[in-house]
Amino acid sequence: MFEPSPFDVMPVLETESLILRKMEMRDAPDMYEYSRDPLVAKHVLWDAHTSISDTKSYIRYMLRKYRQGEPSSWCIEEKSTGKVVGTIGYMWHQADNSACEVGYSLARRCWNQGYMTQALKAVLDYTFRELHINRVEAQHETENGASGAVMRKCGMQHEGTLRSRLYNKGRYVDVELYAVLRKDYLAKIKR
Repeated sequence: MFEPSPFDVMPVLETESLILRKMEMRDAPDMYEYSRDPLVAKHVLWDAHTSISDTKSYIRYMLRKYRQGEPSSWCIEEKSTGKVVGTIGYMWHQADNSACEVGYSLARRCWNQGYMTQALKAVLDYTFRELHINRVEAQHETENGASGAVMRKCGMQHEGTLRSRLYNKGRYVDVELYAVLRKDYLAKIKR
C-alpha cells in the first residue's frame, strides 16, 4: 500500500515576526532581491542569482517538490513588510533512520535580528511534534559562525567538523555538523 510522505503537507508556520509558507511564483521579485546578493550566496550551495529567471526556476523546482511530497522548503515572509526575505526547509530525509537535514538562507538586511532563530525553532517544533522525526541535522561552513550560533540557540549540539565535506564555489570547505534529537528537544520544551 502507498504510504503518504510526511512532506505532503507543508503547513503555514508562524512566529512573532515571520510567516513560513509554501513559495508561489508571485514571490519571485522578493526572492530575487536577496538571492542575487553574493554575500547571501557565499556560504550556501547555490550561486547568486543573475536574473529573475534563475529565481523563477528555483520556485518551479520547489513547486514540483511540493506536488511530489518530497522534502522541500518554506519561504520566510516578514510580517512587518509582507516581503519574502529567505527560505528554510528540508535538504533530505531518511525514512529508515527517521532523520533529516534542515538548511536556510536569509536576506542580508535581516541578519542579526533573530529571524533565523525564530524560523529554525518553528521548523524544529513542527518536525518533532508533527512529523515525529527522531533526528534533525544542520551544517554550516566553518567560516560562517553566525549560522552555528543560530543552531546552538535552537538547542542543536555541535557534533564535529567535517573536513573538506563540500565542494562549494570552486573550493573544498570544512563544515560544522549540528544535530538535535526529538527526545532532547521535547524534554527541553517541557522544562
